[in-house]
Amino acid sequence: MTPRILLLLPTTSYREDDFLAAAGRMGIEITVGTDRCQTLARLWPDAAFGGSLPLDFRHPMRALEEIVAAASERPFAAILPTGDETAVLAALAARALGLPGNSPEATYAARNKQRMRELLRAAEVPCPAFSVLSLDGEPPSRPPVGFPCVVKPLLLSASRGVIRADDPASFAAAFSRVRALLARPDLAQADDDPARREVLVEEFVPGVEVALEGLLSAGALRVLALFDKPDPLDGPFFEETIYVTPSRLPAEAQAAIAEVTRLAAKAMGLREGPVHAELRWNARGPHVIEVAARSIGGLCSRTLRFGLGDTRDPGGDEARSLEELVLAHALGRDSDGLLRRTGASGVMMVPIPRAGVLQSIDGVEAARAVPGIEDAVITVRPGEKLVPLPEGASYLGFLFARGERPEEVESSLREAHARLRFTVAPVL
Repeated sequence: MTPRILLLLPTTSYREDDFLAAAGRMGIEITVGTDRCQTLARLWPDAAFGGSLPLDFRHPMRALEEIVAAASERPFAAILPTGDETAVLAALAARALGLPGNSPEATYAARNKQRMRELLRAAEVPCPAFSVLSLDGEPPSRPPVGFPCVVKPLLLSASRGVIRADDPASFAAAFSRVRALLARPDLAQADDDPARREVLVEEFVPGVEVALEGLLSAGALRVLALFDKPDPLDGPFFEETIYVTPSRLPAEAQAAIAEVTRLAAKAMGLREGPVHAELRWNARGPHVIEVAARSIGGLCSRTLRFGLGDTRDPGGDEARSLEELVLAHALGRDSDGLLRRTGASGVMMVPIPRAGVLQSIDGVEAARAVPGIEDAVITVRPGEKLVPLPEGASYLGFLFARGERPEEVESSLREAHARLRFTVAPVL
């Protein structure tokens, strides 16, 4: 019997094509649980697409009832989230249906930055000093953690609403800006979680930032990739751009980062499935910034390929995607023999240059012609409104590169980006 997996897919996700392609190669049927309109959800043509289940993610308990009802008609073998906003719902559904997965409490800790910090601190896992302030009052003139500090919402992701402050004036401005962001109607939820009216204020941790992609099995962490972020992330906003793997950090630093990530996942109660961790490394060692109970976002997973044995052919017959590893794990299938392909790879999340309305895109073919570039994918269209960080939540597109060494990959990504031209008109 063909296994059936429920994939929880928010409107803002880019992940459906890659998961459906992986499922098709593996003989798995995917039902897409989505908050997109039902008509659009029916348009996915992939052979692995087993229909859509309309869900309102703003009402998690109502969505849970819909999932349980659908499973009573035809069971699911696993429930998979594709983002932070669906991870808790996936855990609730898995528990209700008796399926393996993380506990709802652990996935909520990965979603709520305050709860995460509290658990990490209790377990003595290195992380920034922090405090939590209510958005309903006025901020103190000086934050409890001192300056420089970082102000961030408790429940948002992808650097949205994350702002550095270096003095009382910039701290007050950051506080007001985050409060205005969280008051937007599109961020409203039906639940009464007080975290939606609170803000985390934490010390700014200097150093280089890395991202670890891993897979947990009964609490054991398998590191799938460690990405360097060569562009400095020092603020005032924290827009991510380039990811390159393998990391150029010393082996002992990489080992310490992996161990701290394992300890962080353990402290939070995460035991199964993909994790995406963000850490800072400096002279004091690794510091955990976030650990998400999901795989890497956007289209970034396309830079990772796995296979049997140590081969330099990045696209050979044995190549496997990250989505295939995640699906295999969800079904209890063994993928431990799959190794990450040798050589270097990377992705650039093309940043929004300024707010406005996109008028035209030029230079895409020129970017694809750069040696080492595998593809340039533009995810916005002319006429769309562009909102940069810290209020925005998207990118213009993704550039993918591959080469022998990380330096080559980084150079290819920068050259390709330099060839893109975006014409942005002001909003009238």
